[in-house]
Amino acid sequence: MHTDHNYNPDVLSCIANLSSDEVFTPPELVNQMLDLLPPNLFNDKHTTFLDPACKSGVFLREIAKRLDKGLESQIPDIQKRINHIFTKQLFGLAITELTALLSRRSLYCSKNANGKYSVCTKFKTDSGNIIYNRIEHIWENGRCKFCGANEQSYDRGAELESHAYSFIHTEIPEELFKMKFDVIIGNPPYQLSDGGGSNEISAKPIYNHFVKQAKKMNPMHIVMIIPARWFAGGKGLDGFRRDMLSDKRIRTLHDFPKSRECFPGVDIAGGVCYFHWDRDYIGECKLVTRIGETSLSDVRSLNEFDILIRDSVGVGIIHKVLKMKEKLFSEVVLSRNSFGFSTSARGSKNYSAGSVKLISSQGQGFVGKNEVLKNIELVEKYKVSIGTLNPDRAGVNNASDGKMNVTTKVRVLGPNEIVTETYIIVGYFDTADEANNCAQYIRTMFARYLISLTLSSMHIVKDNFRFVPVQDFNIEWDDKMLFDKYGLDQEEIEHIESMIRPMELPDA
Repeated sequence: MHTDHNYNPDVLSCIANLSSDEVFTPPELVNQMLDLLPPNLFNDKHTTFLDPACKSGVFLREIAKRLDKGLESQIPDIQKRINHIFTKQLFGLAITELTALLSRRSLYCSKNANGKYSVCTKFKTDSGNIIYNRIEHIWENGRCKFCGANEQSYDRGAELESHAYSFIHTEIPEELFKMKFDVIIGNPPYQLSDGGGSNEISAKPIYNHFVKQAKKMNPMHIVMIIPARWFAGGKGLDGFRRDMLSDKRIRTLHDFPKSRECFPGVDIAGGVCYFHWDRDYIGECKLVTRIGETSLSDVRSLNEFDILIRDSVGVGIIHKVLKMKEKLFSEVVLSRNSFGFSTSARGSKNYSAGSVKLISSQGQGFVGKNEVLKNIELVEKYKVSIGTLNPDRAGVNNASDGKMNVTTKVRVLGPNEIVTETYIIVGYFDTADEANNCAQYIRTMFARYLISLTLSSMHIVKDNFRFVPVQDFNIEWDDKMLFDKYGLDQEEIEHIESMIRPMELPDA
């Protein structure tokens, strides 16, 4: 076996992608986040740091390295310097007993802070400044009063982890260490199962509670990395989104539409972001969008729209579209489950008089007209449908060209043809020509680009059409006509073409 003696992997890099709920943070990413902070913080022996969700201890470890260098001239003796940094400046709340041991091992070089091999000689307890105390949820009407966890899923006994994180299960977080902090930094748990299944769609976000609690403590700085789904969607995140978009203290926001560029091997629908909240700053936010080797930067207010448009070029294009004051597709697109048939519905294999064709992900069957529970008046019309699934997984696209499809196949349904909940109806018409022209419009890069600006999850809903203008569908539209109509310049056109993959026309 060949051994490379120069290979010295960082164990914290090796375990950085163990879970999509509680994602471990690679050291390189931690240092990018630390670079957002004023450098003088690491030269001040009074600066205090808190990681409210320790998993590997990597945040505290990398901060310790910077403090060790920054305080060298003030505290020349290395042991005294280490003792001071570890006992007076660095604090952590572990999320489990195991991560407490791992974090202490990373920071103190010993699972016991006062152990024989600990690099700090002043601790009197095993825990040091990285503490874990198992606590339980407080149930009210089947939900935890602090985090909203489902009692049925998380009232689970002492033999299993409670996932009741101490930082967000208290009204007075300052009481946890009996002190306030200058910097709160970390990568909090992202979600809890909500009892509806194991996938991300049925999970309840929890990272928003960590951000809210950190702000409540009013430190000088907050730096956290969290899922970016809050930009435009997310279960129970409407209030959090409003608070974040209107908060003028967010100085910098780094956006990664593809989560793998932060966490190799981990797909998080909607991507991830990290931000720097500066208590003493009031102003516009520097938004940096990073896709591969490309980094787009812009300084703007985050709350121009009620969702965050992560694409700065897209903001200008939206302005041009909305200036026309046209009707938007969000007023036309039907809500999910347009005809009352679930994704599992298949219908009968045999046609009978008066039956309606039901199209599902598995093909087609037949149902009686009397079984159509919703929008029965549209059954006789021509309809345009797309799948509810975003084939790029809301920005996670591993195709070699890096471009997005945005939607699945666009199809035209004739009279007496309907769909299950797998599909949504984006338009309905009296004539086949109008329906075909609408379908062709949705296939354009222009229309799909406008949809893409609002995507934050794996599914497409009517709100994702909020910037897509309705056209005169007596006309067959193509991208050139649309670029000309809305006055897009060459840079904007090239940007759309670099983002969206052309869609093949259906077979004749």
